Amino acid sequence: MILYGWSGSRTRRCLWTLEEIGAEFTFKFIDRNANEHRAPDFLRINPNGRVPALIDGSVVLFESAAICNHIARKYPEHGLIPAIGSPEYSTYEQWMFWITGELEQPLWAIGKHRFALPEEFRISDMERVAAYEWEQVSTVLRDRIDGPFLVGDRFSVVDILAAHTLYWAEYFGLPLHDTLVEYLALHSKREAFQRTFSYP
Repeated sequence: MILYGWSGSRTRRCLWTLEEIGAEFTFKFIDRNANEHRAPDFLRINPNGRVPALIDGSVVLFESAAICNHIARKYPEHGLIPAIGSPEYSTYEQWMFWITGELEQPLWAIGKHRFALPEEFRISDMERVAAYEWEQVSTVLRDRIDGPFLVGDRFSVVDILAAHTLYWAEYFGLPLHDTLVEYLALHSKREAFQRTFSYP
C-alpha cells in the first residue's frame, strides 16, 4: 500500500488506522507548499487535488473514510470494523456517514475560509456561522457517547474519525463539551495516534 498526503490533514486518520494495525505501507509526502497536490501525476491519483490518497494494487482511493474502511477490511483480525451484516455494522455506517457529512463540515468551512480558498473568496463571517453549526452537531455527539467507544465494546475506525475530528476542532480553538474532551483525551493517548506525529 502507498499512502499519499501530509499528516496535518485528513491523512492523519489514515495513518492512525495503519498504525493501529501495524500494516506495511509506504508513505509518500505531498508538499502542499510546492503545490504537489496539483501536479499532473498526483491529479491522476486524486482528481480533487487533495489528500489523502491510497494505492493498494489495483485499488485507488481518495476519500479518507473510504481509505480507513479499506484498510480495516483488509485486516479484519484487528477488529477495527464490525462484521458486515451485523447490527454493529449498521451503527458503524451511521457514524461514518454522520462524522464525515455533519460533524466535520463546520471545521472544513473554517479551514476553507481561513486558508484553503483564494483570498478573494474567503468570507470572515463564515467562521461565526461554522462555530454555531459546530455547537449544534457536537452536542449530538456529546449526547450519544455512552462509554469509551461509539460502537459496541471495542475501538473501531469510527472512533478514529470522531477523535480526529475533535482534535481538529480543538486545534481550531472551538469549544468542546467535557464529555468530548474526555473522549478525545482517552483516544489521543493511544500509541498508534501518537506515532502519526512522526510523519511530515
